[in-house]
Amino acid sequence: MTLNTMNIENIKTLGELKKSGYQSKSIKNELRDNLREKISSNKETFTGIHGYENTVIPELERAILSRHNINLLGLRGQAKTRLARQMINLLDEWIPYVSGSEINDDPFCPISRYAQNLIQEKGDETPISWLHRSERFAEKLATPDVTVADIIGDVDPIKAANLKLSYADDRVIHFGMIPRANRSIFVINELPDLQARIQVSLFNILQEGDIQIRGFKLRLPLDIQFVFTANPEDYTNRGSIVTPLKDRIGSQILTHYPESIEIAKTITSQEARLDDRQSDTVIVPEIAKDLLEQISFEARDSEFIDHKSGVSARMSITAYENLLSTAEYRALKSGDTKTTVRLSDFVGVIPAITGKVELVYEGEQEGAASVAMSLISNAVKTLFESYFPKIEKLEKSDYESPYQGVIDWFFDENGFELLDEATDEEYKKQLDAVKPLDKLIKKYQPELGETEIYFVKEFVLWGLVEYKKLSKHRLSEGFHFNDLYGSYIKGL
Repeated sequence: MTLNTMNIENIKTLGELKKSGYQSKSIKNELRDNLREKISSNKETFTGIHGYENTVIPELERAILSRHNINLLGLRGQAKTRLARQMINLLDEWIPYVSGSEINDDPFCPISRYAQNLIQEKGDETPISWLHRSERFAEKLATPDVTVADIIGDVDPIKAANLKLSYADDRVIHFGMIPRANRSIFVINELPDLQARIQVSLFNILQEGDIQIRGFKLRLPLDIQFVFTANPEDYTNRGSIVTPLKDRIGSQILTHYPESIEIAKTITSQEARLDDRQSDTVIVPEIAKDLLEQISFEARDSEFIDHKSGVSARMSITAYENLLSTAEYRALKSGDTKTTVRLSDFVGVIPAITGKVELVYEGEQEGAASVAMSLISNAVKTLFESYFPKIEKLEKSDYESPYQGVIDWFFDENGFELLDEATDEEYKKQLDAVKPLDKLIKKYQPELGETEIYFVKEFVLWGLVEYKKLSKHRLSEGFHFNDLYGSYIKGL
């Protein structure tokens, strides 16, 4: 039975709790019952987590229905901790506990000496307090310096002195994080980083419910829902999960990265922290959002990046924030009140990329900035065929390429530059000068709006560079585009 706020205001003692008809249950049964109710009424269980609807979330729900302790196994940036934190929404809103108890003793099933003595002394007059579900979540990042005292407990000499007790009395024990999280969800992040001897101390808590502190063996059947998170690379790198502990974890659930650009865009849009003025100033074409997400997909396949380390979804989020800031900065410098993201603005996302990827040896030789620039280029090349006809390496003699007009324009001209800090008017004027681009875009992308057309014009130029039809050079103030061989031929 669950009680609302109005009911609990009238329940202050154990006797009043008995009269209310309240029935206590273990946290695992509590989670299970509330999940059953949500599934039956077709309510969403985990909100704001995209791409897991048919994979991770059903597995997690089945683990909760099975009353299992859970290990979420996956690379960084795969919403493991967020899933664990959202489990508190499956808890009852309020639960009663014996007032003053350090370990949230259930009034109907006390496990600490303090609560047992208090109930024996006061009976139905035992004071009762209420714990909200938001306070029933504890989290610990596993680091090599974590001790048994931190998570299980230790003898407290100050308590012994104040209470005038000997060290042989179990009342001198100071409980650690896990006992204090009794009747709560307890999350240990990066479990393999926990030293093996600390992992061993969890064995009995998970299975038998007793703990040992400095020779004290306490029978404390703690009521805890454990959720662990781990990176599979940690099994071979910094540490491993010891086998008997893995054996005691009921369900291991594999997480994954977004499987499509659309899902990735939804996550980035939801998580990016933008200033309202930034959103009002900068227009982002849909193709620019696609390109940004494609960079992460390219990074996960790149030979220069350590695949075992993974490429976090945070890379796309911070890159999106950087992209808008780059366009905003340019608009402020040029005096434009409104601007649209340009492809050349993607140079501004390089710091977000270099800080989020782990390079292999070959990548270190190339240099982080160079690898980041190549990821942007590869993303352009991958997406190009989604918008325009495929460019063949070898073309038949009678085949007229749809891009020939653009290529000829660069052959006849001396090339041109797109400066980073050009005003919108100057930028558009430069791209409008390449007349064949208008014909190409009108034929293959006739539905483009005015806010997208100039980004796509620049996108065509970058695409032709990636397919070796034009050349591009980075200058200190922008990009210079030219034909591939024309300048050499004209020199001859």
